[in-house]
Amino acid sequence: MSYIDWIVLFGTLIAIIGYGIYKTYGPKDMDSYLKGGSEMGWWTIGLSIMATQASAITFLSTPGQAYQDGMRFIQFYFGLPIAMIILSVTFIPIYYKLKIYTAYEFLESRFDLKTRTLAAFLFLIQRGLAAGITIYGPAIILSTLLNWNLTFTNIFIGLIVILYTVTGGTKAVSITQKQQMTVMMGGMILAGILVYNMLPVSLNDAMHVAGKMGKLNIVNFDFDLGDRYNFWSGITGALFLFLSYFGTDQSQVQRYLNGRSLRESRMGLIMNGFLKVPMQFVILFIGVLVFVFYQFYQPPIFFNKVQTEKLVESDYNAEFQQLQGAYDEVFEEKNTAIKSLIAAQNEGKTAEVDQLQQEISEKQQEQEEIRTGVKDLITKNDPNAETRDTDYVFMRFVMDYLPKGVVGLLFAVIFSAAMSSTASELNALGATSSVDIYKRSINKGKSGQHYTRSSKLLTALWGVFAILFATYATLFENLIQAVNLLGSLFYGTILGIFLVGFYMKWVRGNAVFIAALVTEAVILLIHWKNGSELFGIHIDIGYLWYNAIGCLLVMALSAVFQLVKGEKA
Repeated sequence: MSYIDWIVLFGTLIAIIGYGIYKTYGPKDMDSYLKGGSEMGWWTIGLSIMATQASAITFLSTPGQAYQDGMRFIQFYFGLPIAMIILSVTFIPIYYKLKIYTAYEFLESRFDLKTRTLAAFLFLIQRGLAAGITIYGPAIILSTLLNWNLTFTNIFIGLIVILYTVTGGTKAVSITQKQQMTVMMGGMILAGILVYNMLPVSLNDAMHVAGKMGKLNIVNFDFDLGDRYNFWSGITGALFLFLSYFGTDQSQVQRYLNGRSLRESRMGLIMNGFLKVPMQFVILFIGVLVFVFYQFYQPPIFFNKVQTEKLVESDYNAEFQQLQGAYDEVFEEKNTAIKSLIAAQNEGKTAEVDQLQQEISEKQQEQEEIRTGVKDLITKNDPNAETRDTDYVFMRFVMDYLPKGVVGLLFAVIFSAAMSSTASELNALGATSSVDIYKRSINKGKSGQHYTRSSKLLTALWGVFAILFATYATLFENLIQAVNLLGSLFYGTILGIFLVGFYMKWVRGNAVFIAALVTEAVILLIHWKNGSELFGIHIDIGYLWYNAIGCLLVMALSAVFQLVKGEKA
């Protein structure tokens, strides 16, 4: 990176953090620290909700996922607007009526303490681990691209977040997220415009190439439980995930509990519901444009440059150079076929287009086989090396092709996204630990000032935990999928508890408590056996369905256990 890029990067980060600390500096009571004094307008709430979900993993993994897998990931968000409407009508009014600090307080008033504690505990497990991934995901990529030490990068991101989150509480998180969201979307839109201007063909021709190579697969109506992303998993499985994430996950609930009124919170949620899908579409589309760009300008044989540099310096260099030569040759042949396909498409030669599409598909497959060979060499050279490089696609393109200043801005986007989502998580973890566990069950009857201090301390401790987890974590198949998978293992059970509380008034605490424990065990067992046989039945279920299965199973078992135990249970 150039000096201009470093100035843009650190100037942006310092300005955002400094503004957040400045606007929230001063003594705070429990209400102002955990709920921001209930002063936030709908615009700030909406941006804060979007920033909480739009982690650095979104901006690193999503373009790379589109590069490899096309636009089909957009289907994951189809259920989001529906979920926002349901939450605005049902969940939020109840939360406001009870004047709660955390979502789990509702469960004690509806059921009992053990049910509240169980839901809070499940949240703390999954969100505590997710906070580590939220730091680790961008850190491992940023450390590689910037040539920083990974542990230093983890600590750098974590300490910055701890600083302003502990200092300013919920209000600091929301205020900084508004600025961070502006930087994030502004930077990505600028990157998209630059990619578009760099294409050597018209947008129409670029879309023909992307479509013929299977990257514009926006909607798939085929019903397949084993398919992670199709219309049905998005409108059902993901719907349950979003209901749980936005309705019962404290990292999101805390964002709209600080609204100045019920109406402002509802408008913030609705804003998120109808802007999030276009935002994800834009990010995925940028990934498709990068894919098309690399059909005319040769892409790296492996996007993690550090690993290929290690191969060049190793005993496997000769084999690597041979594979590189074959890769270069296949690229030229494919590039020629793509140019011919564009010409045939414009001339309306359907038969020739079909023939060229088949040829391009075969060349693409050859390239992937060569890349597999390179990955095998990387593993031979270093058995612990990471051979999945889709998370490096976008930032490698940024560093290789975008002008000075823009590179620094895009890195600021990634750092801002990492900080915004991590800050929400730590803020929520500190609040839940303090209010639902410490204040309720461990140390009762203390002053508000005491619990404010305990919230700050617990927030800092969760930050340290996240840094430690990030330092010792291993890279998942795809970072954005890792976060969604982790949530799916727990969200269904938590949502089921809440829905029983809202809609099954005749069910008591013991029944739902036992149902939740059984359900969570079943979900973990299904995931453990996914892809193999369980009790003689082959299990092949996309993880988004865990949310629907978990939720419905809690509701069904709660009803059964209540009927068996009787009215007094």
